[in-house]
Amino acid sequence: MRVGLGGRQGGRRIDLVLGLLVAAGVLTGIAANTIGVNWPLDLIQLHAGAALAILLLAPWKFVVIRRGLRRARRPRRVKALSIALAVLVLVAIASGLLHSTGHAEFLGPLTLMQIHVGSALGALAAVVAHFLLHAVRPRRADADRRALLRLAVLGAGAAVATAAWDAWAATGRRFTGSVPKPALEVTSWLDDAVQEIDPARWRLRVGTATFDLAAVRGLPHERFAAILDCTSGWYSGQQWDGVRLSTLLAAAGAPAGGWRSVEVRSTTGYARWFGAETLDDVWLATAVGGEPLPYGHGFPARIVAPGRRGFWWVKWVSSIQPSARPPWAQSVFPLS
Repeated sequence: MRVGLGGRQGGRRIDLVLGLLVAAGVLTGIAANTIGVNWPLDLIQLHAGAALAILLLAPWKFVVIRRGLRRARRPRRVKALSIALAVLVLVAIASGLLHSTGHAEFLGPLTLMQIHVGSALGALAAVVAHFLLHAVRPRRADADRRALLRLAVLGAGAAVATAAWDAWAATGRRFTGSVPKPALEVTSWLDDAVQEIDPARWRLRVGTATFDLAAVRGLPHERFAAILDCTSGWYSGQQWDGVRLSTLLAAAGAPAGGWRSVEVRSTTGYARWFGAETLDDVWLATAVGGEPLPYGHGFPARIVAPGRRGFWWVKWVSSIQPSARPPWAQSVFPLS
């Protein structure tokens, strides 16, 4: 017996595919927003493809939702959850597509990325709740030849739609999904306020040594290019002046071994741990564009970590300490 997409069996399969697409969209989005290196697998393209595949399925899902809302026996909480899920998914997709054009950044007090991430996480929670309240379990028959063919057509359609969007509407994004900015924007982690530090009173603790600003600037500095790719959804390439952390630790007389990472801490209390083997490729910067760092960009000194997302670039650095803590023993994405 042939089962169409409009039947009950077809609706169940649509729910399964949509659940997988929402999960794939959230997972690829988190990975693209966290990982600072360009993998051979283009995560942001997979992220966009999952979103556009959801839009391609939307007409059939609308039929399924309308049929479910008309059923008197279906609990109101299930109906409300279905509507909430549909709204959250559409908001997440719309905000993501609008952000990718580079023409808009804010919607009221929130950035498009905040709306995008918040609605996507809400949609994932709604998917889980929906499956708990209205379980849709896979069956062996779901993987028949006709279903696999339809999935292949859906995948091809999503790939074509993604390529068309990138060619005609989206701006030149990085592999993280960030859009280009000619200049750095002032951003801080969560509720950290811009620190207006008195340079005459600022001190940097490195191991057991203490440096004032003149001493830090007197260390061997290099001028280099690096791209700051912020998790707010933008990136900007700049020229920086800084001293490598390996050089800084040597100048401080830190022991050559016996530690696995260095803890870099801000005056705000924010901290990240960098592996001991990576310190040749991480800088303590004191200038950008040939000028001292502005307060909003970390004056008097900040971390510049090429190949890592912006949350690794600790601002207003006050302490750099060797640590026995392995660098993996921290949250992949900072939680505070």
